[in-house]
This record gives sequence, structure tokens and C-alpha cells, in this order.
Amino acid sequence: MVSAVFHAPNAAASALTAEPAAAPRKPAVQPAAAAAPAPAPQRLPFDWRGLWLRVIPPVLGLGLLVLLWEVIAKTANSGIPSPALTWDAAVKLFSDPFYANGPNDQGIGWNVLSSLQRVGMGFGMAALVGIPVGFAIGRFNFLSRMFNPLISLLRPVSPLAWLPIGLLVFKGANPAAIWTIFICSIWPMIINTAVGVQRVPQDYMNVARVLNLSEWKIVTKILLPAVLPYMLTGVRLAVGTAWLVIVAAEMLTGGVGIGFWVWDEWNNLNVAHIIIAIFTIGLVGLLLEFALIRLATAFTYEDVKS
Repeated sequence: MVSAVFHAPNAAASALTAEPAAAPRKPAVQPAAAAAPAPAPQRLPFDWRGLWLRVIPPVLGLGLLVLLWEVIAKTANSGIPSPALTWDAAVKLFSDPFYANGPNDQGIGWNVLSSLQRVGMGFGMAALVGIPVGFAIGRFNFLSRMFNPLISLLRPVSPLAWLPIGLLVFKGANPAAIWTIFICSIWPMIINTAVGVQRVPQDYMNVARVLNLSEWKIVTKILLPAVLPYMLTGVRLAVGTAWLVIVAAEMLTGGVGIGFWVWDEWNNLNVAHIIIAIFTIGLVGLLLEFALIRLATAFTYEDVKS
């Protein structure tokens, strides 16, 4: 900083007759002031309310389920094994989930994988057919009027009602189960995709008409980004329905699969394994749901993520 010198009034006159003062010297560079120590970070208090809202309710819910289960198991002649006995059976069962002692005696791991394979094949074919059909129905009013009565007629039919048709046409239990998954998965994808296309703002289509865009450009640049949230919702609903139906279909068709495994354990009067299969089916369905929610979140606009 440049320091300024102030003179008293009496000294000002003598300063006029004195020799000219020498050129002012540049002030010496003052050392920089030492940096102030950074304030210590403040530790936020522990969020007990968040713990209460996120952890405690699920734990209480599971505890209530186990308590109710224990009460039912203690009831005379209930035939339901207690949670402790079921846990011991689950530890033994999952210690070797991939054993194979023949076509009708395989571990629970192989049965789950077989069911997932059927679900994947049926769901994949339904997506290849249902999503384009949904785009076409939503895009063209003539096709919408043409197919809406058919969808309204066939959608409420129970998926298992289609199983005999699959056995008649495909002459096999495995393709019949895949056909059942296909027919129950296609409706959510068609309906949600068509609704998404119909809800695209008309201003977007007017801009496309002004720019003279081709139908392929309209589908890929305008419709697909806008319809993607609806389409992913249909996919999520279809996967949940497919995993729900495959268990019942495998009970009727037999072979390797978690549904057939449940029915086989019932024939062996092994109720503990049936309860383990119920929890396994629920856990696999929960993982599928979580994976599709993450996928929908990754490919959805910010205002739709909530």
C-alpha cells in the first residue's frame, strides 16, 4: 500500500523554499498477511428422523410378519413350520442350490434360472411386437379405431386361459409357457405406448409438418423421446405380470421351473420348501422391479423421475 505524508501548515512554506525533494521512492513491498486458518468443518447432527422413517418401519413390518407367522405355526394342527425351522431348511437348501440329480430333481437355483429364461423369451417377443404396434395405434387414428375393440375384448382374459391354446398349437409344455408369457406381457406395452404417443403435444407435430420431416424422423426425433416414460412404464408392468404368471403356468405344464418346484414340494408335503419358494419368488420379482425402475430413471426426463 502507498503511504501518504501529511504536513502541518507552518512547514508548508519552508517546503516551498527548500530544494526540490527527491523523487519519491517506491514503497517497499509489504509481506502478504498470513492466510487465516480455515474454519473447522461443523459436524451435522445425526438424522434420527431419517433413520426412523427409512429403517424402522420396514423392520417393524418384517417383525410383525414373523410374529404372526410364529403365532400361526404354534396353532394346533396348522401344519405351518415355524420361522426357525424354515430358516434351517433354507440354509440347507441354499447351501447347494445348483445340484442336479435328474430332470425332475434339481436345485432351486436351476429352477429359478429356467423360469427367468422363459420370462425373458416371452417378454422379449412381446416387446418386439407390442411396442411397434403401440406406436402405430397411437400414431394413426384409423388403426386406433380398428384395434381398440380387440384389445378391450382380449385384455381382460386370464393369461392361463391361453395356455391350452399354446399346448394345442405348439405341442409342448415349454413353448406353451412362453406363449402364455407373451400374451400376458403384450397388452401393457401396447396400451402404454399408444397412450404416450397420443399425449404428445400437437405443437411438436405441427413443427414436424412445417419442417416436412419424414415419418422415420418423426418417430425417432419427436415421438420416441416423448413416449419413452410411458413405454418404460408398460415394460415394468409387463415384467411384473410375466413373473406372476410363469409360476402358475409351470404348475400346470411341469418340467424345470420355480412353479413346478413348488408343486413338486407340495406333492412331497414339504411345506417349509414351499414357504422358501414364496419368499424366493417375491425376492426375484423385487429385484426385477428395482432394475426396471433404475432403467426408467436413467432414461427419463427430470420432471418425470419423481
